[in-house]
Amino acid sequence: MDQKIISLAAEKTADKLQKFLQNLKEDDLANLLQNQAVKGKAAGALLRGIFKGSPCSEEAGALRRRNVYTLCIQLVESGDLQKEVASEIIGLLMLEAHNFPGPLLVELANEFIDAVREGSLVNGKSLELLPIILTALAAKKENLTDGKGELSGEEYKKQLINTLCSGRWDQQYVIQLTSMFKDVPLTAEEVEFVVEKVLKMFPKLNLQEIPPLVYQLLILSSKGSRKRVLEGIMAFFNELDKQHNEEQSGDELLDLVTVPSGELRHVEGTIILHIVFAIKLDRDLGRELLKHVKTGQQGDSSKNLCPFTIALLLSVTRIQRFEEQVFDLLKTSVVKSFKDLQLLQGSKFLQNLVSHKSCVSTMILEVVKNRVPVHQACKLGASILLETFKIHEMIRQEILEQVLNRVVTKASSPISHFLDLLSSIIMYAPLVLQSCSSKITETFDYLSFLPFQTVQGLLKAVQPLLKVSMSMRDSLILVLRKAMFASQLDARKSAVAGFLLLLKNFKVLGSLSSSQCSQSIGVSQVHVDVHSRYNSVANETFCLEIIDSLRRCLGQQADVRIMLYEGFYDVLRRNSQLVNSIMQTLLSQLKQFYEPKPDLLPPLKLEACIVTQGDQTFLQEPLAHLLCCIQHCLAWYKSRVMPLQQEEEEEEEEGFYQELDDMLESITNRVIKSELEDFELDKSSDFSQTTDIGIRNNFCALLVMGVCEILIEYNFSISNFSKNKFEEVLSLFMCYKNLSDVLKEKASKGKAKMANKTNDSLLSMKFVSDLLTALFRDSTQSHEESLSVLRSSNEFMRYAVSVALQKVQQLKEAGHVSGADGQNPDKVFQNLCDITRVLLWRYTSIPTSVEESGKKEKGKSISLLCLEGLQKIFDAVQQFYQPKIWQFLRALDVTDNEGEEAEVSVTQRATFQIRQFQRSLLNLLSSQEEDFNSKEALLLVSVLSSLSKLLEPSSPQFLQMLSWTSKICKENSLEDASFCKGLMNLLFSLHVLYKSPVSLLRDLSQDIHGQLGDIDQDIEVEKTNHFAMVNLRTAAPTVCLLVLSQAEKVLEEVDWLITKLKGQVSQEIISEEASSQAVPPNHPIEKAIIIQLGTLLTFFHELVQTALPSGSCVDTLLKDLCKMYTILTALVKYYLQVCRSSRGIPKNMEKLVKLSGSHLTPLCYSFISYVQNKKSNSLKSAGEKKKEKTAAVATAMAKVLRETKPIPNLIFAIEQYEKFLIHLSKRSKVNLMQHMKLSTSRDFKIRGNILDMVLQEEEENEEGTASEHGGQNEEPAKKKRKKETKCLS
Repeated sequence: MDQKIISLAAEKTADKLQKFLQNLKEDDLANLLQNQAVKGKAAGALLRGIFKGSPCSEEAGALRRRNVYTLCIQLVESGDLQKEVASEIIGLLMLEAHNFPGPLLVELANEFIDAVREGSLVNGKSLELLPIILTALAAKKENLTDGKGELSGEEYKKQLINTLCSGRWDQQYVIQLTSMFKDVPLTAEEVEFVVEKVLKMFPKLNLQEIPPLVYQLLILSSKGSRKRVLEGIMAFFNELDKQHNEEQSGDELLDLVTVPSGELRHVEGTIILHIVFAIKLDRDLGRELLKHVKTGQQGDSSKNLCPFTIALLLSVTRIQRFEEQVFDLLKTSVVKSFKDLQLLQGSKFLQNLVSHKSCVSTMILEVVKNRVPVHQACKLGASILLETFKIHEMIRQEILEQVLNRVVTKASSPISHFLDLLSSIIMYAPLVLQSCSSKITETFDYLSFLPFQTVQGLLKAVQPLLKVSMSMRDSLILVLRKAMFASQLDARKSAVAGFLLLLKNFKVLGSLSSSQCSQSIGVSQVHVDVHSRYNSVANETFCLEIIDSLRRCLGQQADVRIMLYEGFYDVLRRNSQLVNSIMQTLLSQLKQFYEPKPDLLPPLKLEACIVTQGDQTFLQEPLAHLLCCIQHCLAWYKSRVMPLQQEEEEEEEEGFYQELDDMLESITNRVIKSELEDFELDKSSDFSQTTDIGIRNNFCALLVMGVCEILIEYNFSISNFSKNKFEEVLSLFMCYKNLSDVLKEKASKGKAKMANKTNDSLLSMKFVSDLLTALFRDSTQSHEESLSVLRSSNEFMRYAVSVALQKVQQLKEAGHVSGADGQNPDKVFQNLCDITRVLLWRYTSIPTSVEESGKKEKGKSISLLCLEGLQKIFDAVQQFYQPKIWQFLRALDVTDNEGEEAEVSVTQRATFQIRQFQRSLLNLLSSQEEDFNSKEALLLVSVLSSLSKLLEPSSPQFLQMLSWTSKICKENSLEDASFCKGLMNLLFSLHVLYKSPVSLLRDLSQDIHGQLGDIDQDIEVEKTNHFAMVNLRTAAPTVCLLVLSQAEKVLEEVDWLITKLKGQVSQEIISEEASSQAVPPNHPIEKAIIIQLGTLLTFFHELVQTALPSGSCVDTLLKDLCKMYTILTALVKYYLQVCRSSRGIPKNMEKLVKLSGSHLTPLCYSFISYVQNKKSNSLKSAGEKKKEKTAAVATAMAKVLRETKPIPNLIFAIEQYEKFLIHLSKRSKVNLMQHMKLSTSRDFKIRGNILDMVLQEEEENEEGTASEHGGQNEEPAKKKRKKETKCLS
C-alpha cells in the first residue's frame, strides 16, 4: 500500500492519488505511516505522497493533513523513531505548515500548548514545529473565530503566546521553549510576556541548566526587553549569592542541601562570559547594563551592586568601548557608598531611619574604617589587587609590573599606597617573586632619579627579597655605589638609606637577638635566612664592606651625615657584632672636632663645622647629631653588650669606649665653664640672616644648644641620681637657655623671622619620658635631695614639658618622632603613655590657678603646658593608635588592678578621665571673671571633645556627658567668643549622636533673636534665655554662624533622604503589588523629613526676623535659606512622583506647605528689604566720606555687593518652590497655594521724577572727584543717561 501511494505521487497529476487516499480508511493510513516511520523505510517519501494527495483547498484533504500532523507529532515525541527519521519528518511538517487554513493552525497550536501545560511531551523534539505554526498563523489575513469573537491571525498568535506563558512549563523543556521563541516574530509586548515567564522559571531549574537558558534569553533579548533580561539575571544571582553567604555563615548542616561554592562560581562565570559575548555583538545591551546600574545608584546601591554585578561589570571592562564608563561607574559607587556610610555614622537621626546594609566595599573586601571616602576607596583598590595576586597566578606578573611602573612614573605625586601594596605583595610571597626579579632589578636603575621618600619606601618594601636573592642584592649594591657619588643630594641620601637598610637586615654571626626590630620579615624569609650558617659568616665581610663605603659619606653634606648618624644607632641594635667598626668610625670623626687639651675653652672646634664657599655659608658637620649618635650607641653598649662580655675580651676594645666616656665628660666640664664669649656668641654678636657673620653665628649657636641638650641627656643617664651630676645638668641647661634667650631677643628685634623658628630638640622621647617622671612623680627618699636641684628651676621643668609637647607635635604631623627609637611605633606608644601619665598627674595635682598666683616668670605656666600636651596627645593617640586606645587608657589609670582588665570598657575608662577635666572646667568657671583663663578653658573643652569621641553613643556615660555639656551652656554666660564656640561645637557633636539637633537649633535661634532684637525696631522681642551662653557678645557672629552650619548639615541629611526616596520610587515596578508594598517602608522616613523641615522652618522664622549685623551672618543666612527652599522643592518633586501612583500627599505635608507660606516666605522678603536698606545706608555713609577716603568707599561697595549677591538666588529658589507647588496642587487635587501669599513685585519700572533726582545727586557728588577721575567717569555717565531717557520715552 505504501508503494502504491509513492508510485501515485510520482505521477504528474494528483487526481488518482487523491481518490486512493479518500477511499483509504483513516486508521489504515495511520498504521501504514506508523509502520514505515518505525522501520525507517521511505517514511519521508510516503509523507510527501500523502501531502500531495491531500490539498488544503479541499476540506477532506485539509483534515487528513491535520490528522497526519497529529500522528507525526505523537510519533516524534514517542521516542520510537530513529533520529534521522524524526528530523526528516519534522522538516517535512515545517515545509507544509504554511499551507494550512487558519482554524486548523489554531487547533494545531492549541494541541502543542495543551501538551506543554499538561507536561505530556516526552522529548520535546516536536517543539521545533511550533514557531513555524505561530509564524504561519500571524501571516494569515482572514479573521478567525475563537468562540468569543473574531480575531486576526496576529491577534490570535498573541493570545496563544499569552496562554502558553501563563501556563505551567515542565522544567526539562524550558530551554527548548525559550529557544523556540527566537524564531517567532514577536511584538515588544509579547517579548515581555516570554521574558517574564522565563525569568520566573529560573528558581525552579537546576543550577547547571541556567547558563544555556541565559544564552537563549540573551539571543531573545535582541527582539526587545534587554533591560528586563539583565535585571532578572542579576537579581536572581544576587539573591543566590546572598542566600549562599547566609548559609555559609549559619549552621554547618546546611552545607548538605546547598549548592557548593565552587559550582556556583563556575556557573556565574559561564553566565558572565555569555553576557559579555552578547554585549560585544549588541552594544545596546551594554548601554542598558550601565543605565540600569546608574539608575540603581540613586536609590539603595547595595541592592544593585552585589558581587555578581561587580564581577560582570569588571568583565565588561575588557570591551574597550565600555572600559572607561564602567570604571568611572564603579569608582563613583565606591566613593558614594563610603560617603553614605560616613553620613550615617555621624547622625543618630539617620541611623534610626535607615538600616545600614553592607556597603559596596564589603561586597568586595572588608575595609578599614575612620578614613575619608577617597582614602577608603584607595585602600579598597589595594586590597582587591592583593587578594587577586594571592588567588590568580597568571595575573601576578602584570600586577607587579603595573605597581612598579607607577612607583617610578608617579614619583612626584603621593604614592605611599602603591609602596604599601608592593610591600604586602612581597611579604606574601617573596620566593614566588624571584621569578620577577628582573623587573625589580630594572626599577633599581631609577633610584638615583626618584625622590628620597620614594626610595626609602621602595627599599623597605623589597628588603625581604634581598634575603632570598643574592643577584638582586648585588644589583642594588652596584646602583647604591653609583648613587653615592651622584650630583643630586637626594641620590646620595638614597644611597645612605639603602646601605643602612642592608646593614640592619644582614645579621653577622653572634649578634644579639634584638626584640627591638620594628619589622618582622615573615616565616618564609626566616627559613631562608637561617638554614645555612654560611649566610651569617659571609654577612660579616659584606657588612664591613658597606661600612667602609659609608665612611666616605662623612666627607659629604650635613644632610647626608645626619642620615648616617641617625641610622647607625638602629644598625647597632639590629647587628650588634658591628659595634666595634661603628664606634671606631664615630670616635675618629669626633676627634676631628675635639680639643684634646683639658683646659682649652671651648672644648669643640665649632669653626671647623661651618664652611663658607663663595657667598654662601652652610653647616658642614652636624656636630650635635654626631654626639647624639655617640651618646645613644654608648648607652646601648653599656646596657646590652657589656653585661654579656666575657673576661677574655681584649682590653684595648674596652679602651676606646672608656675614651669616648672621658671625652664626653671633658666636654661637659668645659662647656659648663665656658661663657658665651668663649663661643664668640653674646648679646652684642650679629645674628641676622642677611650677613655671613650672622648666618655663621646662628649655626654656631644652634650647634652649641644641640651639644648642651645631648650632654644633658648623657649626664642624666649616667648620674644614678647624683646631686653633682644634676647640678651639671642644670648648668648645661643654663648655657642652653642663655643662648636661646639671645636668639629670641635678636629675632624679636630684627626682621629675621627664620631665626625665630623653634628648632627640633635632639633629646630622645625615652629620655623626655624619664626626665618628666623623675621631676614630677619620683618620690623615692634617696632621690629627694638630688632631684630638688632640678626641681628648684621652674625654667628647666618648663623646658622639659615643652620638649614633650614638641615630640607629640612631631608625631601628629609626621607619624613618628625624631631621635632614637622615634621610628618604632611600639616604643613611641610606650613613651607616650608614660608622658601622659606624668602630665595628667601634674595638671590635676597643681591647678593653673594655684601655680599662677605666685608666678613671676613670663610665658605659659607649667600646668597650662601640661594641659596643652594632654590635648595634643589625646588627638595623636586617636589618629595613630586607634586599636591601642584601651591599653592607653589603662596605662593612665594608676589604681588599675590586673584582675579587672577584661571588665572595664573603653567607655568606662574614658569617663573616669573625663570627670577629672570636667572638675577642672567647673573650678575655672566658678572663679572670678577677671581670673578666668580663656586659653585653659579652650584647651579643656578641646580635651573633653577628644575624650568624648571614645564614649559609646548608646551608653549612659555618653548621655551624662551630653547633659553636663548642655547644663554648662545653659548656666554660664561668659562673654568669651572662642570658649563659647568650642563648647557649642562640643554640644552639637554630642547631640547629633543622640538625636537630631533641630529642637536645639530652634531654642538657640530664639535666644539669638532675643539678644540682637528685631529687624523692625518698633517691636520689642521677649528674651527666652534657653542658653545663658548666648549673650550680646557671643550671639553674633559666633553662635549665629555655628547654628547655621549645623542647620546646613541637617538640610544635607534631609536632602540625602529625599534622594534615597526618589531612587526607590523610580525603581519600583509599576504594578498593583509594588505600589501597595511601597507605602509602609517610606512612610516613617517621609514623616521624619517633614518634621525636620518643619522645625527648621521655625528656626529660620526666628533668624530672618533678627537684626543681624552685616557680614558673614547675613551672607550665610541668605545662602542657607536658599538651600532650605531648594530642599522644599525637592520634597515637592518627590510627591509629584508619588502622585503618579494611587497615593496622595499626607496631611502633614499640607501643614508644612502652609507653615512655609505663613511663617517663612513673607518674612524672607522683609529680611531682603532689611538687608537692602542696610546696604543703602552704608553706601550713603560711604558717600559722605568719599572726599576723605576713596579706598574706604571701594571697600564698602565691595562688601555690599558681596552681601547682596545671594539675594537673587534666594528669590529664584522661592519662585521655583512656588512653581512646583502649583504642579503638585493640580496633580494631587489639593489646593496648596491657598496658603501662599503673592510674591513681591519685581518688575523694574523706571519712575522719571525719582530718576532725575538721583542723577542730579550723582552729578553733584562727581564734581568733587572730577580732577582725579577726569574723563573716565564722565563719559559712561552721559551714555547711561541717554539709555535711561530712551527707556522712559
